[in-house]
Amino acid sequence: MILNGYSQDKRKIEWAEKVRLSWQDFQGTPDENIDFSANTNSGMSYFWNYSTSTGKPELTHEVKSNFYPDLSWVKEVNNPEYLLAHEQLHFDITELHVRKLRKRLTEYKVGRSVRQDLKKLYKKTEAERVAMQNRFDKETSHSQIKEAELRWRQLIASRLAEYEDYTR
Repeated sequence: MILNGYSQDKRKIEWAEKVRLSWQDFQGTPDENIDFSANTNSGMSYFWNYSTSTGKPELTHEVKSNFYPDLSWVKEVNNPEYLLAHEQLHFDITELHVRKLRKRLTEYKVGRSVRQDLKKLYKKTEAERVAMQNRFDKETSHSQIKEAELRWRQLIASRLAEYEDYTR
């Protein structure tokens, strides 16, 4: 199924370079106990397969950046385009870390403990993703500090370009 240009599977929207989030994608119920105006719920998913059927170790993998509409929400906002760009940047940060994980998986030399090694790579990348998401909201005060917001837009754009080889 397609929703706003994104492929959707079980209420997940995959990140796509040329398609941006819209407020229609935010279908969750707002948490009235939280001060900020919107919430993006996104994350990484990955699949891998290891085989020696060719006589040498082969690792295949697929890593995706997903947005979860039912867990993402928006309240009334004064500057909807500006806030939507902030929420898109959260999704872009997830995509950046998907690319980092793809790079790490591509560079991984298959060893004896494949399952544990890949789990460590994922956990490390996920911890970095969560830390960056938190730092982004802290430094921008959840989009309230416009100068910081603009710096983050530039930073993430440059980092995505840096990992362009790891776009699907």
